[in-house]
Amino acid sequence: MAYTPELNQYHSGMLRRIAWACDMPMTKTMVSIFDHLGNTLDKGKICDACRDKSNCKICPFLLKEVSHEQSI
Repeated sequence: MAYTPELNQYHSGMLRRIAWACDMPMTKTMVSIFDHLGNTLDKGKICDACRDKSNCKICPFLLKEVSHEQSI
């Protein structure tokens, strides 16, 4: 498993309430939130700011017209 940061009480409560509304466990709800953000955030901005070009081919933020082949 990758690094898992702890949530403070405020954000844990927020996630819990969203999970209840989605009728899903908190773990699946958090994954859904990240998937949603991956589809709505500015991929170009995220890609430009990225400090790890080692996994560009599998990155969900990779813009199809952008290539980091020289970095891989």
